[in-house]
Amino acid sequence: MELIKKYFPNLLDQQIYRLSFLKNLYAYWNTHVNLVSRKTFHNFYQQHVLFCLGIAKVFSFYPGSCVMDLGTGGGFPGIPLSIVFPHTKFILVDSVRKKIKIIEQIIYNLHLKNVHPICIRAEKLENKFDFVVTRAVNKINIIDNWIKNKFKYKSNSQIKNGALYLKGGNLHDELKEFPHAIEYPLNHYFEEPFFITKKVIWISNI
Repeated sequence: MELIKKYFPNLLDQQIYRLSFLKNLYAYWNTHVNLVSRKTFHNFYQQHVLFCLGIAKVFSFYPGSCVMDLGTGGGFPGIPLSIVFPHTKFILVDSVRKKIKIIEQIIYNLHLKNVHPICIRAEKLENKFDFVVTRAVNKINIIDNWIKNKFKYKSNSQIKNGALYLKGGNLHDELKEFPHAIEYPLNHYFEEPFFITKKVIWISNI
């Protein structure tokens, strides 16, 4: 949690409390369903919370924006982002019902009012969004096919509506089809070695 305070020194007390409470909640629920890899749980705040908040380092969601977290799994990146952006609505989408049920409990325990989990495949969702965020779900071209008709046409942010992908490794081949994609290397914002190859990729979808 000290890492979060280091890189986000302006968090309010309630935000710090909720982020601090995350590890205990996930430690409990991980005994029921594998929400977070047990191999990485000891680095929970670095590899999961701070990695997801990398999006908040490169971009701020405007109040009133609606964001889909596609393939949310254990609630990442949607839950950490919803704490940092309390005036943005987050729809957490996953097709695994048992994960959605547990996410509902985590949201209840955190008293989050701006997060709404839904058990559905993203391509069947009829809602329109300002942005889609996602982490380690699939290759970009596959996700792009799932979400290409999911965006509001009018943008109310400083960048056009689109998708924000949390990715790692060499993305040269994945991005060949997306020459307009913009890469934000997270080692420009976080000094830990874990972030050397980690990036936020923004692709406009309007």
